[in-house]
Amino acid sequence: MRRLWIHNVLPTAFAALPVLAAALVFFAVPADARRGYLARVESSPIDWIILGLGFALFAAQVLLSWRAMRWQETDFDVRADRWLNHLAHTAEWFPLLGLIGTVAAILSTFRAIQPGITPQEIINAYAPAITATGGGLYMALINILPSWVVGLGRDLIRALAGFAPAPVPQPPDPGAQP
Repeated sequence: MRRLWIHNVLPTAFAALPVLAAALVFFAVPADARRGYLARVESSPIDWIILGLGFALFAAQVLLSWRAMRWQETDFDVRADRWLNHLAHTAEWFPLLGLIGTVAAILSTFRAIQPGITPQEIINAYAPAITATGGGLYMALINILPSWVVGLGRDLIRALAGFAPAPVPQPPDPGAQP
């Protein structure tokens, strides 16, 4: 029974945590804001790029994290670690893509301002510019979760398998003699 938990159940449960966290964050956003965002996404190519790339990388990381937490006979399958690490670093791209979309939408809004426009019309025209930033931040958040879960999951699985946790790498001592 313990073998089933260590080899199959725990890696699957831990790999599912980022998916559940992503859904929780999505549904924690107020319904009006969520509807406004989804309405804007329909006509925003930069949001398509952010969401398409973000969800594709997220799905790849979830699969790789499941594989990385699979216990072999004496340790974990580390072949996925390098790719998981590279993909986790892509989370840094998403806020930047969001800012590019936001700046482009702000420029478009300013260009559309005509004499006699009311403040309410300016606000309505400006509000969609923020969606790209929101999408970029959301993708950044969910794309850092899988690699974090691997570290946590591996430590728990090691403990349940009766092994000591992996040692934490220490930075080199700058005063040490070579």
